[in-house]
Amino acid sequence: MKKVLIVFGTRPEAIKMSPVVKAFQKENLYFETRVCVTAQHREMLDQVLDFFDITPYYDLDLMKPNQNLYSLTGDIINGLKPVLEEFVPDVVLVHGDTTTSAATALAAFYAGSKVGHVEAGLRTYNKLAPFPEEINRQLTGRIADYHFAPTEKSKSNLLMEQIAEESILVTGNTVIDALFESVERVKDNIDNDLINSLEKIVGDHEIVLVTGHRRENFGDGFLNICAALKEIALNFNGKVIYPVHLNPNVQKPVHDILGDVDNIKLIDPLPYEGFVWMMNRSKIIITDSGGVQEEAPSLGKPVLVMRETTERPEAVDAGTVILVGADKNKISSEAIDLIKDSDRYKRMSALHNPYGDGKAAERIVNFFK
Repeated sequence: MKKVLIVFGTRPEAIKMSPVVKAFQKENLYFETRVCVTAQHREMLDQVLDFFDITPYYDLDLMKPNQNLYSLTGDIINGLKPVLEEFVPDVVLVHGDTTTSAATALAAFYAGSKVGHVEAGLRTYNKLAPFPEEINRQLTGRIADYHFAPTEKSKSNLLMEQIAEESILVTGNTVIDALFESVERVKDNIDNDLINSLEKIVGDHEIVLVTGHRRENFGDGFLNICAALKEIALNFNGKVIYPVHLNPNVQKPVHDILGDVDNIKLIDPLPYEGFVWMMNRSKIIITDSGGVQEEAPSLGKPVLVMRETTERPEAVDAGTVILVGADKNKISSEAIDLIKDSDRYKRMSALHNPYGDGKAAERIVNFFK
């Protein structure tokens, strides 16, 4: 029986790794599976664990006020040492591009465990965009023994970096697995208090849903983004709904510029099930998130991505997302055009999602059986 340790620390990782956890736990004749969370994020992580009914075996509980990349990286490596020594896993699975992923991969390497990288091979080849994620995923990729690439493009990136082809498996993205499960869970709980409260906020209006939190947009970038959202709201009969990230670099410009606009509703960050419901209810999504670029097309939602470059070019090539950066005019003009041009909107919303069929976790488990 192989011993598998699955490690994650943020809400996005928890969402994308939850199908992997469930898939390994189902195969308990082949695998002893334990989950370790670093709690790089705490409250947002716990919401996802609760939603997907995942109980960590180990919880490092590392989040602290004003934490920085230096201390967090060191704390993760030191915190994992006794876990790795006690469990002695055959393989440690990490996800994507977080500090948790890179530091865990390094700790597992030190301990002599094999490392599997879920969502491997994404690249911008610009180490500052996104920061620090691009370097995190490249470091993890150099350490990993097994690479679970979501797309053929991701696989080709790895091959160009001299990664052995036999160590790469194209799986699709596990976020699609999680999304399909989540949509069904939300349907089953349609009368709960959260959904009722969101229905009151939305009413019968069309919705533009916004998320924004990237470090590279702090400062002038967020000023431009907020100015664009104000312009959109003034040209839109529906509502702009913005769950505002808790970071002060986001909170201040958003509330200063958008707080008094009648049809912009600024709300607290949503638990995952609420966000899935809101995505499903929206007309257009404007975001700088990586995961939303993958999720929204499966729901038939056009996406405007507020970044200059993306490690997910498949969606741009497929036409399901449009890169608009933090450019006020691009954001507002593209959004307003999609709102007003129904033919263009229908074409974009009907395009195929290039990120998978919802069976990525199953493929990862079968790789190890």
